[in-house]
Amino acid sequence: MKKILFAIISLLVSTAGFSTGVIVLEGNYQGKNLYVQNPFAGSGVGFCVEEVRVNGNVTTDEIASSAFEIDFRNLQLKLGDKVEVKITHKDDCKPKVLNPEVLKPKSTFEVTSMIVDKDLTFKWSTKGETGKLTYTIEQFRWNKWVKVGEVEGNGTPDENNYSFKIVPHSGKNQYRVKQVDYTGAPKLSKTVDYLSTTPEISFSPAKVSKEITFTAGSTPTETMFEIYDQFGNIVKRGFASVVDASNLPKGAYYLNYDNKMGEFIKK
Repeated sequence: MKKILFAIISLLVSTAGFSTGVIVLEGNYQGKNLYVQNPFAGSGVGFCVEEVRVNGNVTTDEIASSAFEIDFRNLQLKLGDKVEVKITHKDDCKPKVLNPEVLKPKSTFEVTSMIVDKDLTFKWSTKGETGKLTYTIEQFRWNKWVKVGEVEGNGTPDENNYSFKIVPHSGKNQYRVKQVDYTGAPKLSKTVDYLSTTPEISFSPAKVSKEITFTAGSTPTETMFEIYDQFGNIVKRGFASVVDASNLPKGAYYLNYDNKMGEFIKK
């Protein structure tokens, strides 16, 4: 029995050094390489990193040093290509990737054309994308840029074409697209104008007990709207021809609608 226990303990000791950990990074190739800080193993023998794989293939990078570079240029990657990096290391130490952000998508689009068609489709074409990021469509109204929709970007450097159905307000409209990458800084396109011939919208009543109605002439008409209380807090927003105001506390409110700004009193 003692011999069996001794054999088991010896096996555990002999295999302890083979225990490994894995660091996985995923993203898109942005034209830059990764740099890895590679400490000694906890045992003091050799370096921490044992193997590096990119998209399943073992790299030829020299990893037996205190710091090394994962060189994507040797892998024939194109800008925007998906990348998965697996760094296998000894379990008694941990390497550090110094610049993991280079695999995160960055907003690099260039708009080559931007129009609003007669059928109210906002269309734009881009080039130079290097990672999938969402395009936010914004419309200028009420003296600010307002988000009206989103379209997922393709993330490829060749020409990409996008479209989004808009609902313009009366008069002159302005639209643009925006992307925000890992830096948090927005990248904005230029604006495109569209002149709408739809009639102006008004609202009633000025003193509200139950409902606010939006009309063009005498016809109930849907419009985007926002309602703020006297402290500047938004209490309602949406797209409708009639707004239920019965649950609003009594007081003064500010109303954004169509391309206008107004005020009303809740009785």
